[in-house]
Amino acid sequence: MKKITYGLFFGDSITYGEYDGVFGGWVDILKRYALQQFHRGDGDELILFNLGIGGETTEGLMKRMPHELTARNSPDGNLVFIAYGANDLAAKNGRQMVDPEKFKKNIENAVRQAKQFSDDIYLISILPISQKIDGVIVNSGKLRSNEEVIRYNHILKDIADKDSLTYIDFYSAFFKDKEILLSADGVHPNEKGYGIMAETAMPIIEKYI
Repeated sequence: MKKITYGLFFGDSITYGEYDGVFGGWVDILKRYALQQFHRGDGDELILFNLGIGGETTEGLMKRMPHELTARNSPDGNLVFIAYGANDLAAKNGRQMVDPEKFKKNIENAVRQAKQFSDDIYLISILPISQKIDGVIVNSGKLRSNEEVIRYNHILKDIADKDSLTYIDFYSAFFKDKEILLSADGVHPNEKGYGIMAETAMPIIEKYI
């Protein structure tokens, strides 16, 4: 009998696929791929849930994660992807939305919650931002810097290493060509960027189908 595994993608607008009017973002690309493989009659079924919410920080994740995990819990197993930081590190009026220490605690708490439902947990790096907005206050009043992106990514990588989790390094996949993989706002990927993300994560998805 075939297994049905659920893949839960927690994150912000980059998980949701903001600004990608062609493919719907990297998670939706993976979702379609998994569905196509199932309809071919090959292997097990993997159902992916895009749980990205635009503008969300790890503070929002703390409020909804237990409910989302309980509502989508496959008896055959779950995969949990955690993709946060781009909003947490943003500063407004001189203050970060979620400071590094609180961010670390929230991610550690998210991992503990996920472990109650899954042995397969993935932490996802924050993308680099465009040079044109690095350290610049944009129209939303927020300021982001690549220095802070690196700092928060270190936190994610350290937690992944400590808990023997897989760290998906989108940052490195983007860094060299970030100016052509990011959209006009300098934060979200464009269609090509989302395609690179899906391509990077595809080998993980293929293990479960």
